[in-house]
Amino acid sequence: MDALILLGSFTLLCALGVPVAYALGLAALVAALWVDIPLEAVILKISDGTDDFALLAIPFFVLAGAIMAEGGMAERLINLARVFVGAIRGGLALVNILASSLFGCISGSSVADTASIGSVMIPQMVKAGYPRIFATNVTICGSVQALLIPPSHNAVIYSLAAGGTISVAHLFLAGIFPGLLFGLCLIFLVLWTARRKDMPKGEPIALSEVPRIVRQALWGLITIFIIMGGILSGVFTPTESAAVACVYAFLVTFLVYRDYKWRDLPHLVHRVVKTVAMVMMLIGFSVAFGYMMAILQVPAKITQAFLAISTDKYVFLLLVNILLLLLGTFMDVAPMLLICTPIFLPVIRTLGIDPVHFGMIMITNLGIGLITPPVGPTLFVGCAIGKVTMEQVSKELWPFYGAMCMALLLITYVPAISLWLPGLMK
Repeated sequence: MDALILLGSFTLLCALGVPVAYALGLAALVAALWVDIPLEAVILKISDGTDDFALLAIPFFVLAGAIMAEGGMAERLINLARVFVGAIRGGLALVNILASSLFGCISGSSVADTASIGSVMIPQMVKAGYPRIFATNVTICGSVQALLIPPSHNAVIYSLAAGGTISVAHLFLAGIFPGLLFGLCLIFLVLWTARRKDMPKGEPIALSEVPRIVRQALWGLITIFIIMGGILSGVFTPTESAAVACVYAFLVTFLVYRDYKWRDLPHLVHRVVKTVAMVMMLIGFSVAFGYMMAILQVPAKITQAFLAISTDKYVFLLLVNILLLLLGTFMDVAPMLLICTPIFLPVIRTLGIDPVHFGMIMITNLGIGLITPPVGPTLFVGCAIGKVTMEQVSKELWPFYGAMCMALLLITYVPAISLWLPGLMK
């Protein structure tokens, strides 16, 4: 009954339209009153949840990605992608996916990826003769890679939700191959569709232009080497590397590219502060919610329920995939990671599943939810940029769902895809 009060009040508040962060905090307070726990204890947990040095990585990563996104990095990465795949049939669609892979190394955000790449690529694809809905679908699906490829602030959130017991560096490394595999599945789909529907070929890039294009794009790509190189070499912690990357992104945008105006900087910082404030509130309230779940033994009870269904880890992973795909259609990635990680962690440890591997499964799953109606923020942004309706896009998303689910199954049942690179660090 106690657990039902906690989970039921949270569900009711969400159904009433209360923002998820506030619903988590209010549900924790309701449960505390129900079991007669001092409200001061819950408030202290909210404070403790945001009082962590590792959390500073999130605003730095968000700010660095926003600066590079607004500073012309997306267009330069698109030009770099054209060098490799722009001249083949369906080339612009492949450029879109490859550019998302490259930009994901900088933004770490599916929505930012869709907004930056889509605003450039969708009009170009439509002008070249691609169907507008197809161009929009390629953009929003390709952007999911940004959640997996480092630096992913969702990997940082997953680590925090696990109580800091999982290395952020290991999670960053674990996301590289799953992210590339995700993009590869979309590429195969695009090649097949382009041949079947006789989509146009792109224009080859002149060899004389290649050095200039590579040089311009290289400035932005160095960001990922700063982040990963600093972490893996032990020079920086993840938080410190995020701060250094932020300074570097600022210098490149304003002193090298010079596409972004100084007068626009306050607006950019304002948007980043709003985003970070929402994330930090969500983290603080989720810690209080997790505290009440632990007191009410919710994780232990759910563990028993799952193990009663099956003690086979492959069956468990299938059930989790189905559950997360359904839940991801209604909630964003961050709250789902913060809510579900403490629940599933005891189960996966009981079944011998590596938590780093499980993190990649969760992030991939929830990333697909970002482009699934009725609540898909990346889907909404893509539709707005592509100037199409959600209904039009949803009708033609099914082949893309097939490709993405194939990537999800491979990531789920071939752990080496996620664990090989982190294993080199041990």
